[in-house]
Amino acid sequence: MTDSAIDGDIKPATVASYLRRHPDFLADYPDLADALTLPSSNGPATSLAVRQLRGLREKNAELERRLKDLTGIAGDNEALMRRVHGLMLALLSSRDVEETVRNVVSRLTEDFQSERIRLVFFGDLAGLPDEPWLLREPRGTAGLPEFASFLEHGDPVAGRLAPDKLHRLFGDAAPDVRSAALMRVGPDALLAIGSADADRFHPGMGTLFLNMISTTVGSAIERARKAA
Repeated sequence: MTDSAIDGDIKPATVASYLRRHPDFLADYPDLADALTLPSSNGPATSLAVRQLRGLREKNAELERRLKDLTGIAGDNEALMRRVHGLMLALLSSRDVEETVRNVVSRLTEDFQSERIRLVFFGDLAGLPDEPWLLREPRGTAGLPEFASFLEHGDPVAGRLAPDKLHRLFGDAAPDVRSAALMRVGPDALLAIGSADADRFHPGMGTLFLNMISTTVGSAIERARKAA
């Protein structure tokens, strides 16, 4: 039987099926990797070996990119941990309610580059300073119906807030706030951080550090309140 007759009897689907069942076929016939060519939409056909090498290089480049991203994330997290630690130390040294809330705002502004901060207290806690960043709601949580769902669940929220919520927190500065983070700080207060950067706070970001800040600030305010 001639080669042409054999070629006529073997269908491409049969060859493909055989190769799928024997993925190590080219290991026994390595010369075929150089002989086989693959079509390319961006240029001339290339050998299978060259295509495999190119694929490996692309995978290595992708792995290097991911490793670089992970290294950057690890560095960012370490820096955030140092800032949270600095916040904790500052609040531990606070002597009263006023010093506590002032330290909260100064640390968040300086160490976390927070552009706009609002501390909202439910009720009239003694010792609070009169500052634009501090709001009082004498009716308690009932006086903030816009935030009823958030206050009920208590978990940090990050992203873009509705206009009514922004106006309630930031007043005339609301148009400048394009993203924000909300934290419940203990039973008697709410902490809001606003940014002009629409991507600074978003729903997909992790809330680990927001939870740490929330817990730290809430505990410090409660400790100062009891010591008053």
